[in-house]
Amino acid sequence: MVDVALLSVLLVAIAIGYGLGYRQARRRRYSAQAPEATSQALSRDYFVGLNYLLNEQPDEAINTFINVLSVNSDTVDTHIALGKLFRLRGEADKAVNIHQNLLARPALSQYTNEQIQLELARDFMALGVHDRAQRLLHTLIESSSDDHHRYAAKQLLVDLLEREKAWQQALDVIQPLLKQHPKMRRPAAHWLCELAIEEINEASRALAKKHLKKALQLDEKCVRANLLLAELEMDNGHYARAIERLDSISRQETVHIPTMLPALKRAYLRNDDDAGYEAHLYRLLEQAPYTSIIIALGQLVHHRDGVDKAIELIGERLRSAPSLGGLDYLIDLYIESQRLSGKPSPDTRLLLLKHHTDALLLNRTRHRCQRCGFASDALQWQCPSCRYWGTIKPIVGVEGE
Repeated sequence: MVDVALLSVLLVAIAIGYGLGYRQARRRRYSAQAPEATSQALSRDYFVGLNYLLNEQPDEAINTFINVLSVNSDTVDTHIALGKLFRLRGEADKAVNIHQNLLARPALSQYTNEQIQLELARDFMALGVHDRAQRLLHTLIESSSDDHHRYAAKQLLVDLLEREKAWQQALDVIQPLLKQHPKMRRPAAHWLCELAIEEINEASRALAKKHLKKALQLDEKCVRANLLLAELEMDNGHYARAIERLDSISRQETVHIPTMLPALKRAYLRNDDDAGYEAHLYRLLEQAPYTSIIIALGQLVHHRDGVDKAIELIGERLRSAPSLGGLDYLIDLYIESQRLSGKPSPDTRLLLLKHHTDALLLNRTRHRCQRCGFASDALQWQCPSCRYWGTIKPIVGVEGE
């Protein structure tokens, strides 16, 4: 497999070669007396760089290419590309040197200058020097006359503030952009949820509730906001309202039914309404025959009617919706049934099956990011890999919840 860094350097080398060829052609066009020695020196250095590249010596290749290029209007894009390459390779300090060297050139156009400032802000962010990145981005937002550059600067600033968990500041920056860029509504809704959690911890529940309702206004599919609102309702003893909030999640995103089931169980049990809980589980089963719903129903029947009734229910449900988790629970019920019947020890074949299902369940992935494929045992509202909000969801089906 080709190393990404080497491939990137190769692309830059091609760009340099094109740039050198263009410059030499233009010199020949405007000056028949152009020094042939200079052309030969440029070509020689360029091929030295290519030789380093082919010998898998990217550092030497990059340094050679940098030395070949003087900074002017023809080569500034290549210098920017080299700076990006250093940053992608984890050498953001070298990228800073290249981009700062470019900014020191007085002949650059305003557009190019702002382009380089954006790259320099990215360099500082990669180095963790957030204060300098913030100053650059604020300057661009306030002074740039280019809509594209202002928008890019705001995006970078929001990304930086998000990394620092400065939720309110990120919201202040993004608020004017929400109408034109609806994709930003989802992260904004999650920032409001983060603020609500902080407020709950500080006993500011009324303000937390306000922020959660605003989150649902921004993103009507924000499952997290309804989960938090349901918890607030339960804390206040409003169990029927909590159940309404949780029930709405099944309409927001069916795949998140397993996420809300523990809270749904607590709400019904605190309200002393086992019959309502059972009826609700049957309604959910009609909507989505997930393993977690079947097991929750089995546990309820087991507690009320005994193990044999639970076996009958789970066996029937697994015929139409087979799953590994359901099978594992059914084996547990059979083992318990044998013990209750007076057998000195369960059937060894059941124990062997139980050993295998336990091993398979132990190694399964319970949640996955729908965007990048990141796998996680616990639910995380922001993917640690691609950093998108609300893309990690429970895995459902034969091996899922």
